[in-house]
Amino acid sequence: MRITQGTFSYLPDLTDEEISRQVEYALGHGWAVSVEFTDDPHPRNDYWQMWGLPMFDLPAPDAVLYEVNECRRAYPEHYVRVNAYDAGYGRQTTALSFIVQRPAVEPGYRLDRTEGSDRRIRFAVHPYALDRPRGDRYGQDPAS
Repeated sequence: MRITQGTFSYLPDLTDEEISRQVEYALGHGWAVSVEFTDDPHPRNDYWQMWGLPMFDLPAPDAVLYEVNECRRAYPEHYVRVNAYDAGYGRQTTALSFIVQRPAVEPGYRLDRTEGSDRRIRFAVHPYALDRPRGDRYGQDPAS
């Protein structure tokens, strides 16, 4: 199962050149760029771990691509994404977000059904990755 979150998630994985072009587009609009990673890509997990600090006022996408590649090296079996923030509205607004790395195997989700009183049926999404401990969901965590 392929996780589909953010822009371009239904397309094949972006190459480094395509990532650079998207970052260049973001920088051209004056957006701050950050790199994040996680081993829990649940759709309600909005807060991934940040790799370094957000990058402001960059002249070219090279520094962002460098940080993306460093994050990939440190966490080869995690999801890595690039976010671009537009401060034009007076608050932090995500203008662009896309995944730049995925684990080799994406285990997917199951739908849990619970029946309650008055014939109410509730559904919950359960990621198979959560059946393993944090840091070991897609492979070995290099920090351990």
